[in-house]
Amino acid sequence: MKTVHLIFNAHLDPIWLWPWHAGLAEAISTARSVCDQLDECDDLIFTRGESWFYQQIQTHDPKLFERISQHIANGRWEIVGGWYVQPDCNLPSDWGLEKQVQLGREYFQKQFGQFPDTAYNVDSFGHAATLPRLMHEAGQRNYIMMRPQEHEKQLPARLFRWQGEPDGPMVTTFRIASAYCTSFAEIAPEHIRSSLEHLPEGIDHTMCFIGLGDHGGGPSRAQTQWCRENAHVFDGAQLEFSSPSRFFAAIADDLDKLPVVQGDLQHHAIGCYCVDRPTKVLLRKAEYELRAAESVTSLRDETAMQQAWEHVCFHQFHDTLGGTCIPSAYPIIHAQLGAARSTADRLLRHQVIAHAQALTPDSRQRILLYNPSESVFEGYVEVEPWMEFNRWREHWQLETPAGEPIDYQLIDAEAPTQGMVRLTFACQIEPHGICVACINTNPAKSLEESPQKQNVTVEHLLSISNALGDRVALGQSAEFILDGRTFSFPRLVLQHDTSDTWSHNIACYDEPVIDAVRIEQTRLVAQGPLLASIMQTGRIEHSPFTATWRLYANHPGVMLDLHVDWVERHRVLKLVWDLPEVCQYRIDGIPGGSLQRQPEGKECPLQDWLQLVLADSSRLAIACPDVFALDGDAKCVRLTLLRGAIMAHHEPHDGKIPSARYADQGSHDFHFWFTTGSDDMSGRLDQYATQHWQKPLMTDWTLGMPSRLTRTQ
Repeated sequence: MKTVHLIFNAHLDPIWLWPWHAGLAEAISTARSVCDQLDECDDLIFTRGESWFYQQIQTHDPKLFERISQHIANGRWEIVGGWYVQPDCNLPSDWGLEKQVQLGREYFQKQFGQFPDTAYNVDSFGHAATLPRLMHEAGQRNYIMMRPQEHEKQLPARLFRWQGEPDGPMVTTFRIASAYCTSFAEIAPEHIRSSLEHLPEGIDHTMCFIGLGDHGGGPSRAQTQWCRENAHVFDGAQLEFSSPSRFFAAIADDLDKLPVVQGDLQHHAIGCYCVDRPTKVLLRKAEYELRAAESVTSLRDETAMQQAWEHVCFHQFHDTLGGTCIPSAYPIIHAQLGAARSTADRLLRHQVIAHAQALTPDSRQRILLYNPSESVFEGYVEVEPWMEFNRWREHWQLETPAGEPIDYQLIDAEAPTQGMVRLTFACQIEPHGICVACINTNPAKSLEESPQKQNVTVEHLLSISNALGDRVALGQSAEFILDGRTFSFPRLVLQHDTSDTWSHNIACYDEPVIDAVRIEQTRLVAQGPLLASIMQTGRIEHSPFTATWRLYANHPGVMLDLHVDWVERHRVLKLVWDLPEVCQYRIDGIPGGSLQRQPEGKECPLQDWLQLVLADSSRLAIACPDVFALDGDAKCVRLTLLRGAIMAHHEPHDGKIPSARYADQGSHDFHFWFTTGSDDMSGRLDQYATQHWQKPLMTDWTLGMPSRLTRTQ
């Protein structure tokens, strides 16, 4: 006889086809309804996760919270999951996910003296291979998920041991059959039967989830009564009111019977990897900035930092970060992420000024750069010192505090205003350290007497190269050279995309290509000893774009800055790079690690970078920190940049409504670094991505300079 553990729950998306405050109201209503039933029924057990849910009820209805606490103490209400919300499990950073778990753990331990050993993300759109390590570190040994479902990914059994990384820890994982909720009062018998399918040999326990969702509600009285009446009508099975902890305890002695599944658990809703890019970029910036700000947080700032992290972790929610919420929900989402960034910026800028205040007086104007990250910064910076609208004079010099010249180059300022100055130069800054560069307007030795070495050359208006042998050529035979090897030029490709917001039921974007990418002008925009760059301008169908190709002195690889003013609808934009050799496999960045994938043409989530291992065992790499998805086969890799999907469009609705809003309309900036290597480049790529998100912070410092009324230029 098999036991079906009935898990009475109330799936509630706090924000989706409604704003967050509607989710708050429904959380209170659902909790009240559940408590009423628990008061009436001695045998009923309710299961609920996410500390946000409990936190809101505690704040807005303390009496209801006391009722919940009593039911928890009596074993009638079980806490599961324990994270802040059910996040997207592919797109946040690893420390963002760690904070997601930390916020939940601290809350539950403080309020109830417990933290569940079962993690619970039943609605998240896929699960990164690094999650078992994250759960293990938090003391969680079990996991409940649902997506991808049976038609999306074949698994050896409904219950299995999941080992995401080679030689990594394993978590006992249960994939929910059919659905995590029952949408109608009457429970279909097939809903019960499906939970009994695909169990491992020798396992006599399963779980079946009962309760109204997605907008909360929980089990109805009619559903509870149906379960009682049908407890013994299924052949070979009995129904039992239960909880996840009871289920996992029941199979604890049979773990050796479970198959092992390795790698990530994908794919579901591939459109969510890239749609609503502004939210993804905002959240990633907030994660990096708050992480940096934690190192300088004082006791008086802890409350503000707590609230900032709560904003970020709340919007890691899978529908929010996946880009599937209604359009009217996003202004507040962006405002709350902006508030989190503002908190981090305030604390970090105070730290910059504190470093500046510690400097001794100097008659030279100084540029102070602070590295907010936990890794060494080593590369080129761009700064705009305030020169009081005075143009940069030829004899002026950039130098160290000790008076040693610093090679620099003047480049276009951000504002097209007379007298604005922008410099680029190379520097190295230790973690949480500073670099000081001084502007000497009266140097003892002029630049003519100490010329800068020409390390980047312009062969003609369409070709640039550096001393390392890297070269970019834009012309009839567009190509670039990396480490002595010639590659075809990456190209923009526009495709039809008739899928809904989620891109349900497809594994890749394979609709026809639209021949609508036109280059209208190519011109040289920077030429000097440190940097040369060429800009292409054109249109992608109706969307203007600029692509700026850069080469730096003594920095390997080719950089691309792409700006797109996107106005396309039902289109997907890819950056495609044709490979010189067959690709054996890819190594893709994921939260807190990397994952080896076969180039099968499927759309996959991506974090920060990828490596391509070719047939000759050489490696190509692309750092692309603000790209979140890709696909590829043995001949090419295709980075997914933008989708013009209808927002909150869920098939089978055709999406044809007059008020439809389209995702990602507006300006977008992307940065890419193309490079090569013979060995694993993960460390270099991680450092590059960190430097992209956590650039050194700059301030001018004038302590010790003569009065502007007395000094001469």
